[in-house]
Amino acid sequence: MARIFNQAFEQKLIYVYRINDATHEGILKIGEASCNAGMAYFAFEPCCKELNAAAKERIRHQTQTAGVSFELLYTEATAYMKGENLIVFRDHDIHDILVRSDIKRKVFDIEHKANEWFYTDLETVKKAISAVKEGRTSLNASEISNGKSPVIFRPEQTEAIRKTIKQFKKSGGSRQMLWNAKMRFGKTLTALQVIKECGIRRTLILTHRPVVDKGWFEDYEKIFFDRPEFLYGSKNRGANLDECEQVFDGSDTGSYIYFASIQDMRGSLLVGGKFAKNEEIFGIGWDLIIIDEAHEGTQTELGKAVLSKCRKENTRVLHLSGTPFNLMDDFKEEEIYTWDYVMEQKAKAEWERVHQGDPNPYSVLPKLSIYTYNLGKLYPEYADADIAFNFREFFRTDSDGCFIHKANVKQFLDLLTKEDAESNYPYSKPEYRRNFRHSLWMVPGVKEAKALSRLLQEHPVFGQFGIANVAGSGDEEEEEKEALKKVEKVIGSNPGDSYSITLSCGRLTTGVSVKPWTACFMLSGNFNTSASTYMQTIFRVQTPAVIGGKQKEECFVFDFAPDRTLKVIAETAKISAKAGKTTQNDREILGEFLNFCPIIGFEGSRMKAYNTEKMLGELKKAYIERVVKNGFEDSYLYSSELLYMDKTALEEFNKLKEIIGTSKAQGKIGNINVNSQGLTDEQRELLSQQENRKKPEKEFTPELQKALAREKEAKKNRDIAISILRGISIRMPLLIYGADLNERLDGTEIPITIDNFTDVIDDLSWEEFMPMGVTKEKFNSFKKYYDPDIFRESGVRIREMAKAADNLSIEERIERISMIFGTFRNPDKETVLTPWSVVNIHLSQSFGGWCFYDSAFKEAVSEPIFIKQNNVTNEVFK
Repeated sequence: MARIFNQAFEQKLIYVYRINDATHEGILKIGEASCNAGMAYFAFEPCCKELNAAAKERIRHQTQTAGVSFELLYTEATAYMKGENLIVFRDHDIHDILVRSDIKRKVFDIEHKANEWFYTDLETVKKAISAVKEGRTSLNASEISNGKSPVIFRPEQTEAIRKTIKQFKKSGGSRQMLWNAKMRFGKTLTALQVIKECGIRRTLILTHRPVVDKGWFEDYEKIFFDRPEFLYGSKNRGANLDECEQVFDGSDTGSYIYFASIQDMRGSLLVGGKFAKNEEIFGIGWDLIIIDEAHEGTQTELGKAVLSKCRKENTRVLHLSGTPFNLMDDFKEEEIYTWDYVMEQKAKAEWERVHQGDPNPYSVLPKLSIYTYNLGKLYPEYADADIAFNFREFFRTDSDGCFIHKANVKQFLDLLTKEDAESNYPYSKPEYRRNFRHSLWMVPGVKEAKALSRLLQEHPVFGQFGIANVAGSGDEEEEEKEALKKVEKVIGSNPGDSYSITLSCGRLTTGVSVKPWTACFMLSGNFNTSASTYMQTIFRVQTPAVIGGKQKEECFVFDFAPDRTLKVIAETAKISAKAGKTTQNDREILGEFLNFCPIIGFEGSRMKAYNTEKMLGELKKAYIERVVKNGFEDSYLYSSELLYMDKTALEEFNKLKEIIGTSKAQGKIGNINVNSQGLTDEQRELLSQQENRKKPEKEFTPELQKALAREKEAKKNRDIAISILRGISIRMPLLIYGADLNERLDGTEIPITIDNFTDVIDDLSWEEFMPMGVTKEKFNSFKKYYDPDIFRESGVRIREMAKAADNLSIEERIERISMIFGTFRNPDKETVLTPWSVVNIHLSQSFGGWCFYDSAFKEAVSEPIFIKQNNVTNEVFK
């Protein structure tokens, strides 16, 4: 039978919660809820499960109609025993103390005076509760604080904390973790929360950048404001190391966090430095070491020595980096937590669908777009096949600090600001200039920055911008501070009304936020610029900002070396780096990246968006360089099809071996085992799952064991097959070099592909250079074993290097062509191998008086070149 009468008396609790949106920023609600738990009520500790459940039920009744998400911060029973007396207090008692302490209410409803929202923090509310219990009517001034409420962690931060604690607590498990988390993830706050939740007692923070000590100290206070047993120490802030150790020794709960510089530690005698210092740091048994910006200064011999000396048997290590590209191979999958730009933007886009009505914590994070302009097309004299566009040469200065190519630099600035109907340059229209009113320009060096600053100030458009030149050597704390002050001064107090350009060659590109920046101009670096440096720089402009009442929704990168841009972005997208291993999943990942970070290329006034295929080609450029350098004698030239050969294919390779034969350079080739056939599709799928490869051997399933054994045999056959194909492959560069290619309408060559290779090469050259018996038809039956992307782009690379030499002086051209020929391999015993000294004699006699044997480029020729009917020699010197 249902109960008719409710209870006459109810037990109560106090709750404190907040709503994380702009309307409720900086305010907390202190309310009251019922909690009927019988006698167990008096044993409830603050924030226990029972009190929290009752409070959440009450709060949901208040918030569900508004469709908002709340965060419960604190609960406590309102009745307690004081001696033999039962004492009870109410929520309005706390309200009265807050009001009498001059803490303001937030009034949402003027008619109803019982408003329970206050401009305060959790620590002040907890002190008000204590004051009520003590019979006081107000708080002392020293008891009123600001900002001491728990930090709001986003879902990905909470997941990083959870995964790291789980990894650290594994019995006999890993003692290390890497956070591959983009800039503005909040690595400092989140890492400190790991310390707090794990109760780690002695933590050492190591970093290559001492300037971040201030940031760690400020975030420490946000996390540990309610934990007086914790100390923060460093050489410049907080306690010293002796005081920290005294706290540790003084109680079972005494704990501390100590900040130290890797640069300072590397100078210690204990790790091979020159100074007797830091012995006490090396001697402590650290429970946890956190390495901030772990990609910097930790991979050198001294950097590794510092970590090794500090790390003891049971020490856990947490590596933090936004660009850990040089570290990833040192960690297993379960040891890495990743939060990248795509994940961030995806969470931003999906938030409303998943969390309807809840405030979107990612809404303030701008979208990034990258625009590329090919300066090499406009200024071919500065384009080099080896380093894409040569910014250093373009901006080169003389001894007086003036641009040597001033006319070209001025023309470039004019181009950026050219106003016409077809122009799409970033400063070509007034609305564009307003959009990019504050920007960061990366230039090659200090002298170049000074010269560019003068030229900008003389320019009719850029002369209206304030110029902040912060280029200079070093990255010491005071210099960084002064650089930031200079930028802020140029921008002024009203960034919505001013215009500025910041010139830098490295400063203010890590750990610094300049909110008004909306664009980054990449006018330095080359094809080999590291992805780490590039990404650290361009993400400076993604700092959230509200200026003039408008929120920054999108930010921009303008890069004038497209090849470099695509290579870096492809690497950053973390697509499979193994040639011939591009999976559909890889393509989906890159496609998703381009969706959230579009890359738009401009050729003159024409605009094109880069697609997945183009980006995948860029990813393989590193391997293309290797294949070309090794004269096509490289395993990356081949596709993964060599691992999946059936019996018929294996027999065909044995036949090919008999045709090609063996050369002295090649050595003896073993026989392919026709009974060891390649992997099946099922085994291929099983081995593609990385978690299977990282399992302990004892956890291998019978299917996985069989697949691994078969893969091992398949790799042996693959290696033999590559040795057989070598006799064909090393002849390809010479044929590609001498091929007569047709051109497109725009003047570019139609590239040589693995499919058109036999059509492009004339029959006479094929017969002359290919092994006897390897006809074009025979080759086409084996072409599927070559990676089509690597082959095509390697051929393009050889042709580009040769064409680039056409613009050089005679001596430089000879040197460049000689270097190209130095990469070619000796095909076999049938090809005439002529030493360079003999070539020199022939040339001297032929040209009369010219002698190259003692020239500067002699050292560049590490191997002899091939002479065939003199046509190659004529090609070199025509």
